Amino acid sequence: MVTHAVEVKDVARRFGAVQALAGVDLTVERGEFFGLLGPNGAGKTTLISIIAGLTRADRGRVRVLGHDVVAAFRDARRSLGVVPQELVFDPFFTVRETLEFQAGYFGLRDQSAWIDEILRHLDLTAKANANMRSLSGGMKRRVLVGQALVHKPPVIVLDEPTAGVDVELRQSLWQFVRKLNRDGHTIILTTHYLEEAETLCGRIAMLKAGRVVALDSTHNLLARAGGITVRVVAARLPAAWPQRAAREEDGGFRVGLGSYAELEGLLAAFRGEGIAINELAVEETDLEQVFLNIMKGDSP
Repeated sequence: MVTHAVEVKDVARRFGAVQALAGVDLTVERGEFFGLLGPNGAGKTTLISIIAGLTRADRGRVRVLGHDVVAAFRDARRSLGVVPQELVFDPFFTVRETLEFQAGYFGLRDQSAWIDEILRHLDLTAKANANMRSLSGGMKRRVLVGQALVHKPPVIVLDEPTAGVDVELRQSLWQFVRKLNRDGHTIILTTHYLEEAETLCGRIAMLKAGRVVALDSTHNLLARAGGITVRVVAARLPAAWPQRAAREEDGGFRVGLGSYAELEGLLAAFRGEGIAINELAVEETDLEQVFLNIMKGDSP
């Protein structure tokens, strides 16, 4: 029987007066690169904590590769590797010792070759014998990624893995993660860098106020949004267009159009009212615009 990599059924969790999750349903298939997006406070980290067995749901069920995260927590946890947002580390050990101890928690010994490979891919080889407390924030985050991978879990959850990480590491990290995905690992990613999600994820769920408000392939989300976005700098917009625009901090406007055919109508309206255009740029609608529309409650 084929099982899902992760199965979440009607999961709810409340913290006092805050309803962090309000009945979440989603499944992640084996081998997927799956994005979990949402604004701060949407419930992403709470959901990840429940999947990882760190928090109990008030109701609902979660399975990892068919293992219930409560009833079969050991098997579920062994199937999962999690990179948390927070920089949690033991300051008394070196990088290599940290990874060796992490492997030992899963009963694994003699993992030197795999640890060497992790260190190489995360550009940590030169820091292998450095004490954890001597590392920069970006280096510590690399070690967290290594800890999540050291027991070779089939399902990997990356919770904001590139926060505070330099561009060079970000690129090398994604090369490594793509390789893991090609090798059959299921990847679940949360990120505020929406261009990363658009590039990497085949399917995306968007959370808002503890509920799934969009769940589809990245291609379908972008296709449903359609159209183009025009960024224009001018003293004002033509009278017929302000309701379709968003004002930017620099005084410009972003105008959503259904197609390129509408662009001529916009330009004609500027000419008709004698409004000078100081700057104009045309962009295909990207995941960031789709995300903003959905969070505002607009149809994607």
